[in-house]
Amino acid sequence: MKLGFITAILDGWDFDEVIDIAAANQFSCVEVACWPLGAAERRYAGVTHIDVTALDDARIDDIKARCRDTGVAISSLGFYPNPLTADADARQSTVDHLHRLIDASAALDVNMVTTFIGRDHRLDVEDNLELVAKIWPPLLTHAESVGVRVAIENCPMLFTADQWPGGQNIFTSPSLWRRIFDLLDSDNLGLNYDPSHFIWQMMDHIAPLYDFSEKLFHVHIKDIHLDPYRLNQVGVLAHPLDFMTPKLPGHGDIDWGEFCSALDDICYDGPACIEVEDRAYETSRGRILDSLILSKRYMDQFVI
Repeated sequence: MKLGFITAILDGWDFDEVIDIAAANQFSCVEVACWPLGAAERRYAGVTHIDVTALDDARIDDIKARCRDTGVAISSLGFYPNPLTADADARQSTVDHLHRLIDASAALDVNMVTTFIGRDHRLDVEDNLELVAKIWPPLLTHAESVGVRVAIENCPMLFTADQWPGGQNIFTSPSLWRRIFDLLDSDNLGLNYDPSHFIWQMMDHIAPLYDFSEKLFHVHIKDIHLDPYRLNQVGVLAHPLDFMTPKLPGHGDIDWGEFCSALDDICYDGPACIEVEDRAYETSRGRILDSLILSKRYMDQFVI
């Protein structure tokens, strides 16, 4: 596996600084945040370490050279919006940016885009699958034409009042993965698997690795701590952040030895990128850097 991190936590650092931090701490790769400039509708969104709208030949060569000289690869270009939003203008803007990311990923020889399928949270599953069938085939045709794989994260995006009742990403469970993979029959569509989201949904986070090994394109390393007292007070129908807290790997409830053992079983050798969303480490730039150092130190015992 190639251990890296998602650059969204380094908001305020530029691309060169991000690569230097990764190289100094011996990370193999980074998943580069590539939001449209100024699009920060939630935490960890709106971070732009590569502006794909300004990606000319000179900039492409510069990025490739920085990665080559430091030994830090780009695992993917990451952008996590809602392509199925009911807002027609926002939907079109999102789809347009995904097309730009696909082209940029091909131009940079990254050949991976990590994102969400999306969901109209007001509609049921069947109506959303109709939207998937309408919105996603042209994106995948484009990705196939330039040799880019699209890895969908399994986060339900069901955290705030404006995202209820359905959440903003329908790609949330093995059952729905199967339906979407059947609907969008493409070798270029796969999983960006984050086990933490199955922890707070009270689901098995190991079995999907075996069941979907051929679709596993990218992995997120993020931990979750469930508070049993709070869970017993509010129940699973409450906002998830009322009973769980995102943590650094090793600070939550996931057995990362077990998880990485399963990855070894299926011979996964792709990117595994640490995703920092632990507010205890966001009080200063120094603490943010500490979060990456501590996370890597912990994961190094499992990832060679």
